[in-house]
Amino acid sequence: MGRWRERVALVTGASSGIGRAIALLLAREGLRVAACARRVERLEELRADAGAGELLPLGVDLRNEAQILQMFERIRAEWGGVDVLVNNAGLGHDAPLAAGSTEQWREMLDVNVLALSVCTREAISDMRRRGDDGHVIHISSMAAHRVPPGSGMYAATKFAVRALTEALRQELRHEGSKIRVSALSPGYVETEFAAHYHKSEAAAKKTYGRFQVLQPDDVAQAVRFVLESPPHMQVHDILIRPRDQDT
Repeated sequence: MGRWRERVALVTGASSGIGRAIALLLAREGLRVAACARRVERLEELRADAGAGELLPLGVDLRNEAQILQMFERIRAEWGGVDVLVNNAGLGHDAPLAAGSTEQWREMLDVNVLALSVCTREAISDMRRRGDDGHVIHISSMAAHRVPPGSGMYAATKFAVRALTEALRQELRHEGSKIRVSALSPGYVETEFAAHYHKSEAAAKKTYGRFQVLQPDDVAQAVRFVLESPPHMQVHDILIRPRDQDT
């Protein structure tokens, strides 16, 4: 991780779960970490937990493009721009295609696809200006590779992330850029996702209690692997399941 020390990473959705684990790992490895989420009080706790690591908490609603652009301007003013982008923010709703809420569909598309794309565009602009060297990492899902029953719109957003990862790789290669893009596609990870998806803590406990699922730090360690890979290596997508997950 030495090549990234004192360089700037933006982690979205950093107030809990996978994003929090990634932000802590990067800060402790010596990167300057901009951590964004809606729950600012959680980000202040994160900054305290980062200890001596440099961590900038940013309260942002990623459904609002103006707030995203303001966030990037703040990072540029503080640290000059972004070298590593971890597009972690994402959410799901139990909103089937035959009967789901348009509002819930729209929120999944806004956060999982559009916000990811806007953040990527702005980060690429910074990376080009800062030496055409950087890394974009999308935290995707196993749902980008198969469709869980009843999760059509959520899976559609993750299939979109899979397409966006490949499209960006092609664009960067066409330009001869040194910037890399990677995706990580975890299976079941014990976070707040299931409680939000099912709107039930009991359902979340059932989801994560069937077998030993992954923990947020397992995914953070995969981010470390991606960033530690040599510059000539393209880590395109890593699928990570709990051992006992059958699909």
